[in-house]
Amino acid sequence: MLLAIDIGNTNINLGVFDGQKLICTVRLSADARRLADEYGESTTNILALKGVTPQSIDGASICSVVPPLTSTFEEVCKEYFNVVPLTVNTGVKTGVRILYDNPRDVGADRVVDAVAAYHLYGGPTIVVDFGTGTVFDAISREGDYLGGAIAPGIEVAAEALHQATAQLRRVDIAAPKSAIGRNTADSLQSGLFLGFVSLVEGMVHRFKKELGQDAKVVATGGLARLMAGETQIFDAANPDLTLIGLRMVYEMNQDHKGST
Repeated sequence: MLLAIDIGNTNINLGVFDGQKLICTVRLSADARRLADEYGESTTNILALKGVTPQSIDGASICSVVPPLTSTFEEVCKEYFNVVPLTVNTGVKTGVRILYDNPRDVGADRVVDAVAAYHLYGGPTIVVDFGTGTVFDAISREGDYLGGAIAPGIEVAAEALHQATAQLRRVDIAAPKSAIGRNTADSLQSGLFLGFVSLVEGMVHRFKKELGQDAKVVATGGLARLMAGETQIFDAANPDLTLIGLRMVYEMNQDHKGST
């Protein structure tokens, strides 16, 4: 089985693949202060509850935007699962040409998303990843990574609004009953949720003007299904896109030596 690990700024998403089938997922909080042994114990314990033992893992694939946690999880893979992980970085085969001004500036998660999106949906494709940031990625008809846009994530925006104001409290991220809020909580939900829906619709419209009107639009990230339920702009919502991409990249690098 393959252990796929997507390390973000807020969450760490793990998925276990049996062949091409994703059999379980786990989400942990990202904390660069935690030690490898802490993550190793929590990861193995949670996976055990889902019927996955360390002995059943024979490979691992990592993408990360948090360098200190990259080395932490590389150690976790070696010490707790007895495998040397494939860490997606420069030099790893992905099948995607990066046409960014500086390819090294592109986060590994964005590259992995591009791999999965192109293989699953074809090109041109627009990926909208709802995470700590709201990230838009453009993949050409030929499967090249062209670039994208980055906006604050909806939860980051909500927390910033709470922290910067004296009277606005935290609210759940959910669709309001109407755009015109009749109380403070509804007004916040309208501005945050519907405001971000409009942001996404506007950005996708601009991307399609440059990519082509036939571009597929794919939502991913923790809020993918929630956001996709409020707009017709998406052709698919796939919260596991990054994990699937990690599996695909791992398969492209079959010469990788996975055991310790």
